[in-house]
Amino acid sequence: MTSALALVCTLTPSPEPSSSQLLADQVLAQLSSLGVKGEAVRVVDLDVRPGVSQDMGGTDAWPQLREKVLAADILLLATPIWLGHPSSVCQRVLERLNADISETDEQGRQLPYDKVAAVAVVGNEDGAHHVSAGLFQGLNDLGFTLPPGAVTYWVGEAQQGTDYQDLDGTPEAVASTTRTLAVNAAHLARTLADSSYPGA
Repeated sequence: MTSALALVCTLTPSPEPSSSQLLADQVLAQLSSLGVKGEAVRVVDLDVRPGVSQDMGGTDAWPQLREKVLAADILLLATPIWLGHPSSVCQRVLERLNADISETDEQGRQLPYDKVAAVAVVGNEDGAHHVSAGLFQGLNDLGFTLPPGAVTYWVGEAQQGTDYQDLDGTPEAVASTTRTLAVNAAHLARTLADSSYPGA
């Protein structure tokens, strides 16, 4: 069965509500309707230590999270926008993923080859395209494949205080974009499962 892992990079620990969590859950719900089994992990709840190694020792939670990343067919990074950039938690996830950038399988392919990546972004200022562009490049450098429409996002009016989770309902444009992301990600993951990239 095709599987998806959402790494929710909010700065807000559980059980407090989070707009990033909400949008990630909506993506996973759409994927579930397409037969994809999903799991969401709120990274800030774990002791994911700073660094660029697979295991930073002690109580570092990244090794177990890394196993989940490598086991999933689809990786979703969900992040808020802070000062025009993804959250520090999201940046830390990329830095920890970077530990595998030179790791290859027996065919000389990066470990995330044949895995799909997508992004979900929320914020109250403009910047969703800037944030997703940076994440796309990092994920591509790591070996993930991006489907068309690999981002869904919501940004509120500038200099206002409304959060995505405060809306009365999901805007149709966001719901439609989320659905497109899910359909394309699921299709691409299944295509890659049936026909892997050639070895280097």
